[in-house]
Amino acid sequence: MNLSKYIKVYTKFLHTSLASELEYKTNILIDLLTAILSLIGSIFLLSIFFQNNSSIGGWEFEQALIIQGIYTILNGITNTWFNPNLSEIVKHIREGTLDFVLLKPIDSQFFISLKKINPSGILEIILGFFLLFYCMKINQIILSFNLLSLSLITIFCSVCILYSLWFFISTTTIWFVKTWNATEVLRSFLYIGRFPLNSFSFSLQIFFSVFIPIAFITTFPSEVFLGISESWKILLEFFVAIVFLFTSRKFWLFALKFYTSASS
Repeated sequence: MNLSKYIKVYTKFLHTSLASELEYKTNILIDLLTAILSLIGSIFLLSIFFQNNSSIGGWEFEQALIIQGIYTILNGITNTWFNPNLSEIVKHIREGTLDFVLLKPIDSQFFISLKKINPSGILEIILGFFLLFYCMKINQIILSFNLLSLSLITIFCSVCILYSLWFFISTTTIWFVKTWNATEVLRSFLYIGRFPLNSFSFSLQIFFSVFIPIAFITTFPSEVFLGISESWKILLEFFVAIVFLFTSRKFWLFALKFYTSASS
């Protein structure tokens, strides 16, 4: 794969998306206000659970805010890249325009996954990082190079797992055109990622670790950020991310064998 070629192509994608978004500059202020109000609402909802308890599942409110910060970053990434792109797979298949994607001299999964961006989601990512910096202060976290490196690695692994889950569901559209509602179900489950995994019953902890790996997406990176994570959890998340990315790629190539073009 020619890396420089893909970097140039993605630069064009970014330029086109930003130019389109900046046509309506007022929307940027509205999106920023919406992101701030959404974050305030999420923090308020989280605080309600701690009104009568000093800790839930061994997590204090100040520590749980770290999970909220990471969730906000991941939700921003979802709104910036995953939602505007992967929702288009249904449209491509329904209208037969996937033919044109497959004919392009570029990897189809790359094109499908990264062609568009929604810049408003970047505002949410920035707010998430601001919340994490605030959490460092109130939790008296000293940011070392090792802590920063491990935190960024685990967050990147969370992004990979989240992307793979979205892509898995979107790819099934090749067989079942009306599966996009399943993505909304996934988003509903991911809302649970705003809360510590230990706050749920043992059976739910197993469910959210094995079947829908929410634990790997928010709780594990938060434990790393707090410096309370065990090495095996970090290695396990890295392994799970690799497996999810590999299988999502193989599943896409497998699904394309069953795609019937608009002309066939």
